[in-house]
Amino acid sequence: MEIKVTQVKSAIGGKQNQRETLRSLGLKKIGQSVVREDDAVTLGMINTVAHLVTVEEVK
Repeated sequence: MEIKVTQVKSAIGGKQNQRETLRSLGLKKIGQSVVREDDAVTLGMINTVAHLVTVEEVK
């Protein structure tokens, strides 16, 4: 299973680890989307920046 992660808010003013987590996910700007595997590592990163991104399931 894969998930689509889209950045909807800016990381400006956020904590350093949140900015680094967005970069690790492959997100650089608002509106950008990436498709990632649905595993524990990815879900942990999404949990860290849940207030900055939206998540959708992709088949």
